[in-house]
Amino acid sequence: MGIISVENTDRLYWLGRYTERVYTTIKVFEARFDSMIDIDDLEYEKFCESQDIPNIYKSKEDFVARYCFSLEDENSIFSNLMRAYDNAIVLREEIGSESLSYIQLAVYAMNQAAINKSPLIGLQHVTDNIAAFWGMADDDIEESSIRNMIRVGKLVERIDLYSRLKVFPERIRKETRRLTNRIDKSTMRYDSTRMAHINYLVQLDDMPYETLTDEIEQLVGEEL
Repeated sequence: MGIISVENTDRLYWLGRYTERVYTTIKVFEARFDSMIDIDDLEYEKFCESQDIPNIYKSKEDFVARYCFSLEDENSIFSNLMRAYDNAIVLREEIGSESLSYIQLAVYAMNQAAINKSPLIGLQHVTDNIAAFWGMADDDIEESSIRNMIRVGKLVERIDLYSRLKVFPERIRKETRRLTNRIDKSTMRYDSTRMAHINYLVQLDDMPYETLTDEIEQLVGEEL
């Protein structure tokens, strides 16, 4: 395929980030849905705070409707899926039509979930199609650097989300090890000093989640 442009390198990275963001936030949303609806009326406020997104929602019902499905909410799951879609369309030549088709199917599934009385079922179809996209990309994209750019984006986003959610430290350490092993294979430009600092931070007994979030956000590139 030859040299990949700087712009498309960034797009591949952000394709990885946005698909991971959609996948993981749906999984977190699913895990908290019952508590949000039946037990804790303020659970959605805690979720917004953990993700550093403005709480613009009037109620838990409003949160479910808008955070999942509103394209007018820039932080919604659907908005992030459409960012993944926009990047994937531009990258058709790099990722191939079959890989792209699973992003398109995820968008279709999201539209169906928005009108379904049981949104969790529809959201499961979204995550299924994103997982299928990752599998097809790994299997169908010949250029290893392209695959690795997407994977780096996935791992950066996963560490970012995990640190915001303050998940068990060993899970973050595992993903950081994977990122460290992958990032040089991607041929992407990144801050090696910051990568070393991230590796230091995750080994601390008392993991500094906020500092880790700041560092991982500045490791690679601008948002597309």
